[in-house]
Amino acid sequence: MQVEFKNEPFTNFKLPENKQAFEKELAKVESEMGREYDIIIGGERIRTEKKINSINPSNKEQVVGVVSQADQALAEKAIQTALNAFETWKDVNPQARSRYLYKAAAIMRRRKHEFSAWLVKEAGKSWAEADADTAEAIDFMEYYGRQMDRLAERQPLTRIPTEDNELYYVGLGVGIVIPPWNFPLAIMAGMTTAAIVSGNTVVLKPASTTPVIAAKFMEILEDAGVPAGVVNFLPGSGGEVGDYLVEHPMTRFISFTGSRDVGLRINELAAKPRKGQKWMKRLIAEMGGKDSIVVDNDCDLEAAAQAIVASAFGFSGQKCSACSRAIVHADVYDQVLNRVVELTKELTIGDVVNPEFYTGPVVDAKAYNKILEYIEIGKSEGKLMAGGEKGPETGFFIQPTVIADVAEDARLMQEEIFGPVVAFCKANDFDHAMEIANNTEYGLTGSVYSRNRAHLERARNEFFVGNLYFNRKCTGALVGVHPFGGFNMSGTDSKAGGPDYLLLFTQAKLVSELL
Repeated sequence: MQVEFKNEPFTNFKLPENKQAFEKELAKVESEMGREYDIIIGGERIRTEKKINSINPSNKEQVVGVVSQADQALAEKAIQTALNAFETWKDVNPQARSRYLYKAAAIMRRRKHEFSAWLVKEAGKSWAEADADTAEAIDFMEYYGRQMDRLAERQPLTRIPTEDNELYYVGLGVGIVIPPWNFPLAIMAGMTTAAIVSGNTVVLKPASTTPVIAAKFMEILEDAGVPAGVVNFLPGSGGEVGDYLVEHPMTRFISFTGSRDVGLRINELAAKPRKGQKWMKRLIAEMGGKDSIVVDNDCDLEAAAQAIVASAFGFSGQKCSACSRAIVHADVYDQVLNRVVELTKELTIGDVVNPEFYTGPVVDAKAYNKILEYIEIGKSEGKLMAGGEKGPETGFFIQPTVIADVAEDARLMQEEIFGPVVAFCKANDFDHAMEIANNTEYGLTGSVYSRNRAHLERARNEFFVGNLYFNRKCTGALVGVHPFGGFNMSGTDSKAGGPDYLLLFTQAKLVSELL
């Protein structure tokens, strides 16, 4: 019997033994830079002529790995392999499927610092951010295993004496898992293992900027004994491979985390039935946010300022939950703004192999150029208070940036930037603050700092986001503690890491027998 779920503890890198252990794994990962990684279909490793280089965003000259790219023929092979594997995997006892996840979690726990080191190198995460990502991956597997065990139990139905009635949760079929690059281990592992523990098989198309971490995760699944074909590793471009997988008539569901535009395109493609398709495809989508921290005139202003900085600039603002909008009551606006500027100017930025740096680069050249363009837009829409400049030229570094006096309908307040930029907007009163908080097309996370209980209760009812936090930052959701997912253009409110999540990967079947 499994023990009660508990979140994986974060590593205290102030302890010398932990710091030394992490440095050892960083050296190990460094020795593996530039290796080749194959496509994996049904356990077969396939090397193609077309490859991409995964680049260390802290050091643009360093190749993390060379990854083979699939074409449509290999995408078809992956779908057919997953379809064949589904015929046996669907009949595996649910508790047996859970045990694969528990085994994978145990292996990852033993390799925890190694995976975090890969996150430092390939995703540009600081030691703390990488450690949290790996811990969350472990949490997802432990949590979803237990949730499947719960769903496999005899379900509570209203019983009648003349019939034997049972409700079962069965898998859907072949799923396409398209994870993001910003949590390339945690979200990728969570999406994949939720699908397979529910009785489905998977074609995993990793993010193009972080495919090596996904390849390393495949090692975990193989070591845990997951049968060949249950998860098929298919790196490739979205245009050539992604659309093909989404449109395929044998695709039963798509689990996607990424941008609004890509999510809407997937939704459109998946909604159209194809020849031979017998179902409506299911889409599980998390599509980003434009998240606000609201600061009332009656609150702990220092705590609010600290939260804005942590939420806006942790991992260079590359979180769908990151604070990109600070909505501050006019009475305390200058005080909060000035303190945030002070704290922002204290932040250090550089190659996160060095733990002395608070934050690292943005992920690639495309993101780098986009964010710099938004900073220029911000300079015309408001007042630059901190940052606004490039960082070291060795990587894709951008200084944490604060722009003040931004209008509530400005582009900087409305459009997702996904970088280290926060816009300050002044609210006349709490009514006005709530209006601004709800004025975007997104609805993922938000936070309110206030001591006014009436205001907090009003926000509880009116602040339209999937994850709302009071007197704490708007990032850092924990599996099992803060089920995660948003409203509106933030996606389908999937509530990853919550008790309802596996229902999205299953269908309920009722069997009734007359006695």
